[in-house]
Amino acid sequence: MVSKDNKNLRNITTEDTECHRGKRNFLIKSSVLLRVTPWLILLLVISCKTVPTVPDVFLEENRFIPLNRGASVYLMVNVKEARSILEHLPIEELKDSQVAQMMDRTDYAVVALFPEESGQYFQIAAWGNYPSSRAGMAFSFNRNWKKQSSLKGESYWYSNASGLSMVVEQRQVFAAASLLDGVPFEPVASAPGVEIPEGFNDFRHENSGLPSSVYGWVDNPASMISQIMAGLPIQFPVKELFLNLFVVDENQYEAKIRLQFENATQARGMAAIINLARNFAPDDPVSVIFFANSPVQNGASIDITSSSLNQSELSLLLEMFLL
Repeated sequence: MVSKDNKNLRNITTEDTECHRGKRNFLIKSSVLLRVTPWLILLLVISCKTVPTVPDVFLEENRFIPLNRGASVYLMVNVKEARSILEHLPIEELKDSQVAQMMDRTDYAVVALFPEESGQYFQIAAWGNYPSSRAGMAFSFNRNWKKQSSLKGESYWYSNASGLSMVVEQRQVFAAASLLDGVPFEPVASAPGVEIPEGFNDFRHENSGLPSSVYGWVDNPASMISQIMAGLPIQFPVKELFLNLFVVDENQYEAKIRLQFENATQARGMAAIINLARNFAPDDPVSVIFFANSPVQNGASIDITSSSLNQSELSLLLEMFLL
């Protein structure tokens, strides 16, 4: 026979056991939750990063890009899609391991390449996800980098050894390279930046069904076209030159070039001259780029589409436009 005290003791023990069991289950669930939550947060963060926000500068209605005026060439780059093209750009700094790591974190970029007489080499504004705090510490502990103040009183980092000026923020990076020893160029351009030429936004949204990777325009293109068409004793009154590069397949690329003139009459005449030149063009990479297909007149402009380009032909094209 169980005494009343023993029965009460058993009830208390049972209740205590259930209480401990409940506490244990709660602690187990809490422990699992504490272990899982950081991974869930990380997963959510990574998921958000896999779909980068397109910067306003890349939207069709935008009229300016945040770069200095006076460059010879301006480029807009979808970095994730254009890595194989960027490897062929004639910019040695892009081959630096630290720059490559920064490129891995970049989604979009705009680039300006300046004439040698300006003293400035290039300027870049990029958007992505960057370790701004770690970069600041790295600059601080590296004797090659010194903090400078811009004309507006904003700070940036400058290395005389490399000629680079940089500002690293969490979502943006600005960089400028100088050709002059001890003379830095401010990495952040004065607002509103460079105005996009009329007709360029329409052009960069026209493609051959392939995603555009690199597109840009050349300032003062007449002299460059005259050099390419050196065998023809004629002036080329080109107002604007637009370039669009596509990745067709692995190690295969395609270029579309638009030449804009004052009027449709000039465009028609230049299309006829280029067609004539195609009959006498030598079998070389330049011909593959400019004379593979007949130019197509589009009002006051003509469009030239290259044949499929291999890596060496792509390198030649980039050198013609960027050097």
